[in-house]
Amino acid sequence: MAIISEVEEESSSSRPTMLPFRATFDSSNPLGFLEKVFDFLGEQSDFLKKPKVEEEIAAAVRAAKEKLRKAEMKKAEKEKPVEKKAEKETVKPSVAASTAEPMEVEKPKEEEKKGSGPIVPNKGNGTDLENYSWVQTLQEVTVNIPVPSGTKARSVVCEIKKNHLKVGIKGQDPIIDGELSRSVKPDDCYWNIEDQKVISILLTKHDQMEWWKCCVKGEPEIDTQKVEPESSKLGDLDPETRQTVEKMMFDQRQKQMGLPTSDELQKQEILKKFMSEHPEMDFSNAKFN
Repeated sequence: MAIISEVEEESSSSRPTMLPFRATFDSSNPLGFLEKVFDFLGEQSDFLKKPKVEEEIAAAVRAAKEKLRKAEMKKAEKEKPVEKKAEKETVKPSVAASTAEPMEVEKPKEEEKKGSGPIVPNKGNGTDLENYSWVQTLQEVTVNIPVPSGTKARSVVCEIKKNHLKVGIKGQDPIIDGELSRSVKPDDCYWNIEDQKVISILLTKHDQMEWWKCCVKGEPEIDTQKVEPESSKLGDLDPETRQTVEKMMFDQRQKQMGLPTSDELQKQEILKKFMSEHPEMDFSNAKFN
């Protein structure tokens, strides 16, 4: 297939000049056609001499592939067969059926529909819901939302406030839009998109000594009595990691009670030892931070 194209080039009079480009396209060797295009660009312009020409060409290829992918998806949707609804069969009732007493169907109790009470938490001490799932530790809540494969971060809308969470895709109804079960620290919260198919949100709890019953108010609540405390998992850790986790949990409890952390206690011990080893020094007017 022969392709003839006209390419604009800046002449000495600042007016674009149309240069003819002729090449034969062989579908079995598309790279050969591209080589001729690059040869033409090298002879007729300084495009290939630009410092970032490789990045510009790569960006053009990515854009072309994305355009092709969207066109194929659109074509596939048009060609998808529409399922025909099965026609309802008309059955004439028999005389025996018409004279028989109506069968009583036991209606489910309202309590059974809504659930008799809190549900058992999942393995992560949270809940698996229809549109998302969430897990928690005493310090954090992690929300995972499945999204269509190929979703980019720039198309995600995520607003994290102290008592409210809103997440979704631009141009669509929010997947989550409601009041949080408990308050969070917005400055210590963040989100990312994993493998372009899952939005993962980390919420840092404001009160880190309490288990959440639900992530967003109005959703099913878990039975916090059946939550597996973090301390019960310490036996599975290696000694060094276990020591680090125990230190973190101790420091969290100390902070909640307004008491010094393990590092602060260690500094106090060092200071006391120094003062005892140097009785000749007067610390009565010294100020310590």
